[in-house]
Amino acid sequence: MKTSKILLLIIALISLNAIAQDGPFIRKKKEQIKSLKVAFITSELSLTPDEASKFWPLFNAFEDKQQEIKTQKLKGYFNRMDDDSFDKLSDKDAAALLNQMESNEDELYQLKKKFVGSLKGVISPIKILKLKKAEENFNRKLLQQYRDRKLGK
Repeated sequence: MKTSKILLLIIALISLNAIAQDGPFIRKKKEQIKSLKVAFITSELSLTPDEASKFWPLFNAFEDKQQEIKTQKLKGYFNRMDDDSFDKLSDKDAAALLNQMESNEDELYQLKKKFVGSLKGVISPIKILKLKKAEENFNRKLLQQYRDRKLGK
């Protein structure tokens, strides 16, 4: 559980950094990653054509909304944390910031919960669990490739 939270935070930070520098190169890389993710999930879930036609619009809408929440709301928090004034935050301001972060995390949780609920009528519970596993495996592989490239392997 702790590892998945750390992984999620790393991916969020990488995503926010990419969004801040969203030039043509970054957009192309994001599209490549999205294409790889779609192919990976498709392979892992073995969706029927009927399932796929219902699944992908739900999945894409979920991904877009999740990214929007992370971009708009969490970006401000990370910017404040990088700022020199972060060390000068009062306890009151820090508590308010924590409350906002908790609220946004709850919003992301509710979005995920709604997404899973909408999937229940489209794919089987086993495939929903496989989706969760496939996303985690994809993120793990992506992070490993990033590490390998950074270390020159």
